[in-house]
Amino acid sequence: MREPILSLRGIGKCYGALVAVRGVDLDIHPGEVVAICGDNGAGKSSLIKVMSGAEDATAGSMSLRGTPVRFASPHDALNQGIATIYQDLALAPRLSIAANVFMGSELTRPLVLPFLRILDKKRMIAEARRYLSQLSVTIEDMTSPVDRLSGGQRQAVAISRALRWKAEIIIMDEPTAALGVKETALVLALIRKLKHDGRTVVLVSHSMRDVVALADRVVIMRAGQKYVDRPLDGLDADNLTQLIMSSSARQSSR
Repeated sequence: MREPILSLRGIGKCYGALVAVRGVDLDIHPGEVVAICGDNGAGKSSLIKVMSGAEDATAGSMSLRGTPVRFASPHDALNQGIATIYQDLALAPRLSIAANVFMGSELTRPLVLPFLRILDKKRMIAEARRYLSQLSVTIEDMTSPVDRLSGGQRQAVAISRALRWKAEIIIMDEPTAALGVKETALVLALIRKLKHDGRTVVLVSHSMRDVVALADRVVIMRAGQKYVDRPLDGLDADNLTQLIMSSSARQSSR
C-alpha cells in the first residue's frame, strides 16, 4: 500500500474538562474511502474538526504527504488540499450555482482600466459546468439559485467547490442525511466518482448501508477512542451495527 496522504498520531481534543478525543492514531491513504462511525458522542465530529482545521488538537500531531502540519483554520486546510463538506453544505441558497462553486475565489476580468475589475460570470459559469461534468452531473441553468436544486444536486455543487480548490482529501459529514432514496443514490454515485478519479474521501455516516456501499475501510470510535480500524471485507450493515453497539468492539478489531 502507498504511503499515507494524511497521518494522525496520538490526537487528543479536550474542551475544558471534557475529553472528546484521546490518543487516536489514524493513517489515510490516497484514493481510499474511509468511513468513521460510532454512536452519538463517540468523538467523530471532534476528530474531523481537527483534521479539517476547524479545531486545534490538544495533543498529538498530524502529517500531510509526509510533512508535519498544523492547520490555522479550515481555509488553511483547504489551501493545502483538505476540504470539508458538512451536513448543512455551507452554500448560499440565493446565489447561483456558479457563484457558490467560486465562493471565496471569484474570477474577475478588467473593466476599461486594468485596475478596475468585475466578476467574469461567463467564465465562472463555464468552469462551474466543467467541475460538475467531472462528477457526471449536468444542470442546464447554471444561473439558477441553489435553493431550487435537489439535495443531491446541492451536494454536487458543494463537491464542485472542493474540486475548484484542488482538494485531494474530501471529508464528508453525513452526506445523505435527510435525503430520499433517489437523492441518496445520486450522492453515493458522486462519492464513487471521486474515488474513481483518485480523490481520498473521509466519510462520517450513521448509515451503515452507505458505509458498506462505499467504504474501503471502517474506523469505529467510542468515547473518544478508536476501537476498530479494519477493511470492510466480509462486513455487512448488520455486522457494522453490532461492532458499534458491542462492548467487545476492541476485541472484534483484532
